[in-house]
Amino acid sequence: MTTSIDPALISRLSGEFTALGTQMGILGRDLDLLRAQVVADLVAAQWVSKDSTGFSVRGEYPLGPVPPGGSGETGAGARGVVDGQTVWPQAPSVETTGGAGHTSDAAAASTATGESAAGRTSQSGAANTPMAPKTAVISGASTVPGAGAVPSAPVPGWVGRIPMPPVAPSGWARPVPGYGQSGGVGMSGWAAVPAGVVGPPGVGGGFVPPRAAGGAVAPGMPPRPPGRGAAKTPWWQQEGMISRVLAVAGVGVTLIGVVMLLVLAAQAGFFGPVPRVVAGAVFSAALVGAGARVFGRAGGRIGGISLAATGIAGAYLDVVAVTAIYDWLHPVVGLAVASGVAAGGVGLAMRWQSQPLAVLVVAGAALLSPFVTSELVLLAFLIVLQLICVPVQLIRDWPFLHVVRTVPAILATLLAIAIAVVDDAAQGRVYWLLTAAVTIAAIGMVGGFLVVRRRSDDIVAALTSALSMVALLAAPVMFERHAATLVAAVCAAVPLAVASLHTLPKLRELVGIPGSIAFVAMIAGSFALLEACVGVTRVQTLPIALFLVALCYLGLAGQQRSRITAAIGAAFTLAGSVAYFTTVTPEVLATQRLAHPRSSIATALGAVLALAVIAVGIWCARRLPGMTKGGTDESTLFVVASIAGLYAVTAAAVSIGVATGSADGFIVGHSAATILWMAAATAALFYGLRNLSRSAAVAKLALGSGLLVTAAALAKLFLFDLATLDGLVRVTAFLVVGILLLVTGTRYARTFAEVRAGGVPIANPVDRT
Repeated sequence: MTTSIDPALISRLSGEFTALGTQMGILGRDLDLLRAQVVADLVAAQWVSKDSTGFSVRGEYPLGPVPPGGSGETGAGARGVVDGQTVWPQAPSVETTGGAGHTSDAAAASTATGESAAGRTSQSGAANTPMAPKTAVISGASTVPGAGAVPSAPVPGWVGRIPMPPVAPSGWARPVPGYGQSGGVGMSGWAAVPAGVVGPPGVGGGFVPPRAAGGAVAPGMPPRPPGRGAAKTPWWQQEGMISRVLAVAGVGVTLIGVVMLLVLAAQAGFFGPVPRVVAGAVFSAALVGAGARVFGRAGGRIGGISLAATGIAGAYLDVVAVTAIYDWLHPVVGLAVASGVAAGGVGLAMRWQSQPLAVLVVAGAALLSPFVTSELVLLAFLIVLQLICVPVQLIRDWPFLHVVRTVPAILATLLAIAIAVVDDAAQGRVYWLLTAAVTIAAIGMVGGFLVVRRRSDDIVAALTSALSMVALLAAPVMFERHAATLVAAVCAAVPLAVASLHTLPKLRELVGIPGSIAFVAMIAGSFALLEACVGVTRVQTLPIALFLVALCYLGLAGQQRSRITAAIGAAFTLAGSVAYFTTVTPEVLATQRLAHPRSSIATALGAVLALAVIAVGIWCARRLPGMTKGGTDESTLFVVASIAGLYAVTAAAVSIGVATGSADGFIVGHSAATILWMAAATAALFYGLRNLSRSAAVAKLALGSGLLVTAAALAKLFLFDLATLDGLVRVTAFLVVGILLLVTGTRYARTFAEVRAGGVPIANPVDRT
């Protein structure tokens, strides 16, 4: 065995280590490239400047290499055409080491080995041209190629080069917002790029697909990737916002000046009545004329609207002053003139197709009229504004006009009603206020009806119709008890009659009452009906009236399968239960000393009606859409109904016993209540056993309710009756309850035995023994 070193082996090892070093160098350069690209992404994400010009930019976009088969242009900002598609210039790159115009050592090494870290030569020998690589400065000074520099071949060793932020190439427009979005304009960068053109790399999402009508992407074209959203402009910087604010402020200040001229000048003795009125009229006419002249000029829409609105509202205030302060016009004549002025204002608004003009006219006149006069004639002028705008609403869908024409009249009437209640106003004034409330409600309901028939989705019209009823619902507080009940009853009858027409198919088709108006009428009529119930009854009889109304609503809801009607019925049921519970409390039912003065035939009748409401309510709830048979909702319903029913049965039995006047009436009533509890439990158990093999859900629900009531009856028997009842009454209660338990238990066992003997599976899991 020789111990000399083989030179050939040393040579082979040296070659292998050299190759390994070369490969490790390539791996290191690739890792450097990856790090540089990550840094470049971070730099690009933070390049946007914070000033108003968009990007803080440096450098130009020279034309990049044109792929095979394409043709290109030269020069700064030039673009190439590849297969009929425009290719925008590439981003320039900056070398990281070696000074201007030199490549890095890593790039040179990569080129020497025939391997490019980013754009290696393919197997067929074709060069893979790097297109706008995302790289970052690694080290050394950076330089920017001159504007318009056009590389004629792929730049070797582009590792570590930085693409400069996007700038507008020569001949391009200034940056515009929204480049690349639908409509052709997108990120703050350059002018709009036509659809189907490849935009500058890295800007606005790049490719902008052609768009069909309405802005949708044309069929067969890929959607544009989501770009960076434009910054939200503050409201005070939005176009035309400052001018609108100044215009509205000018309208308000000028109208305040008109009011001062008409009122404060008169109080201070300045001028005479005639100069004040004439000056107000001339000033208003001049403003309208100036508005018409300005409106026809370029950019004069906002100014024309504000001037015309100020003039028309000022003229309306002038008419109010002439009628209410100086008494130069009879109220009827004054209202007619005011109607003409208001009609002219809204007519001009329709001609100019301007909702702001109509709103400013109505709002200005309505808000400042109370400063001119506070007499009852003020309500008439506000009602005129509400009425004149109804024809406009039939033609134009102006929701804000709905509000400003309705709310001022309602608020003024409510305030007048409150003052009348506090000051104990004269009967004549009360009747005038009632007339005003009725007029406002009639205009609101009829106007809403006509508008919603034309536009069924006009929710604002339906809501303002509901608001117009508020003053009428408040009017009964001005009258004494019987008169208030009569007014409330009439106020309830009319809206409920309108709502009932919607429930009848033939009349609904004949009259054409919209569903939203019927809903509003039902709600308003229900409130008025509640007022009538409160006014016509006493404390002990109020639950009777409320339960009767609830019965009607729940019965109608079950027949019509209407959730809205059922909700109103449930509301009356809740109100009646609260009223009954305040009179017949658990303490009253448990104490004989309290039961005698508070229990009567009225409380007994209320309890019986409560039982009827419970029964009808269960029937109604099971007919409503969405109620699952045997589900959790139905189980909860039966549990609540069972508890309420037990309380109502006890109250009825005790009230009847006390109402008989017998000394033992209270004890007999409780004994009867216990027996009735057990009888109800027995009936529920028998019903469940009968449906044992028919319906698992029904049987389970009935048996569960029956067992629950049985437990409650036994608890009452041993915890209350045993301590309270005495003599034959207590014996009777125990005997009857015991017999019912024996009958129920026997029937329970026999039914389950019959089911098993017949081979029918037991549907109810309550008992399987």
